[in-house]
Amino acid sequence: MALAQRVEDADEATPAAAVASALRTIGTERDGLACLMEAIGNGLGGPFAAAVERIARARGRVILTGMGKSGHIGRKIAATLASTGTPALYVHPAEASHGDLGMVQPDDVVLALSWSGETTELADIIGYAKRYRVGLVAITANAASTLGREADICLTLPKAREACPNGLAPTTSTAMQLALGDALAVALLEDRGFSAREFSIYHPGGRLGASLRQVREVMHAGDQLPVVPRGTPMRAAIAEIDAKGFGSVIVVEADGRLAGIVTDGDLRRNVFRADLDALTVEAVMSAHPRTVNPETLLAKALEIQESSKITALIVVEDGRPVGLVHYHDLLRSGVA
Repeated sequence: MALAQRVEDADEATPAAAVASALRTIGTERDGLACLMEAIGNGLGGPFAAAVERIARARGRVILTGMGKSGHIGRKIAATLASTGTPALYVHPAEASHGDLGMVQPDDVVLALSWSGETTELADIIGYAKRYRVGLVAITANAASTLGREADICLTLPKAREACPNGLAPTTSTAMQLALGDALAVALLEDRGFSAREFSIYHPGGRLGASLRQVREVMHAGDQLPVVPRGTPMRAAIAEIDAKGFGSVIVVEADGRLAGIVTDGDLRRNVFRADLDALTVEAVMSAHPRTVNPETLLAKALEIQESSKITALIVVEDGRPVGLVHYHDLLRSGVA
């Protein structure tokens, strides 16, 4: 019974203890990020801007390197840079000493991560960078270290307490490294005016890739469009709705400009009118339908449809309908 009671008491205490531990960890890492923000506003900002300039003007790639947890962070920074328009790759410093230094070219910039700045495995890649005049940017907490002294630009992280209760496991330190790497990637993205369209080129897969596609890629056009001219009798308009299967018909002026749209909703609102057969489309249509252009991202089209509670968007160019995108098209594309 005593053992069973102790187990039961431990089970009850564990959730509260785990939550308290999580809050301490996140709070400690938050404090580290606050120190990093303060440092950028007071001394670190100059070297940071210089690093952005150096990388932005490089004709080659950014070579990330680091050992242990710093290496894992380096891999993530390399992936973020590459996906946002800055060519980058990770080179393991130990493998670099056994042939992978050939991946580093004179036009590249090496971005080396080491909290202490004295990581033994970085010695060869540091020496290689200095010998062949490859740009070297350091992210370290020790500007007086070997890495800090040899770097062309040293991004010195502020000293901060690790979240690990023993003060040993890299936690706050890696959070600061990662945040600074993200800051570099975003600053470089903004410097080159990297667009959402360019972003989509590097992210073709999954829901994100689908949301970055353009309306022109999924819209219905040409003979598929349900279109009638102003003055068309409602009976003919309803036949066009049935024939094309989009639940709506686009109404155009004599010169092809958009005049309005008749939807299933418009029909339901007018179905009990005794004179419906005698009416023309302009008596029933919505004169100001929601529209997009062919370059609109699918994510934006979805937002418009959901916020407006509509199922079809007219695609226009120069005031003339050139396509139609239905909610079902967005479902099939994977964006919804």
